[in-house]
Amino acid sequence: MAATQRSIRSHAAPAGPDRDAGHSQTRPQLAVVRRHNATDAMVEGMHRIASWTRARSAPMIHVVIAVIFLVASLVGSLLFRTKMIENSFEQSQVESSIFTLTQDIQADQSRLDDLETSLPQKAEKMGMVPAQKSISVDLNGYKVPDTDGSK
Repeated sequence: MAATQRSIRSHAAPAGPDRDAGHSQTRPQLAVVRRHNATDAMVEGMHRIASWTRARSAPMIHVVIAVIFLVASLVGSLLFRTKMIENSFEQSQVESSIFTLTQDIQADQSRLDDLETSLPQKAEKMGMVPAQKSISVDLNGYKVPDTDGSK
């Protein structure tokens, strides 16, 4: 039975030029495609968006608000990144100036230490002698002299 069905199917559509005689096939037509420049493409895109929003329940204002939000987000992100880079650059400059000042302070401190250690030797060269005992002045009984002459 399967062989019979197969032969019926194979004989149903005869092969060769006789098969195409009863059917008229149409070839697809060729058309010239015009090249668009960038402005035409942008205008066409805007027209597509406008027609899409008219066909949908969302009005054009929602699309405009979404585009403004996206542009504002992009600009805000770029400004934020620029400010972060400026702050980073300023921080590195401040750190380098702090490092330079720290080096200057260490150099001045080492010179001060050298001067303090050489101070007793310089005093001896000038003829100074170390104090034998400490001298103190007691100002408890001191009175300020009256200069205006009222008493």
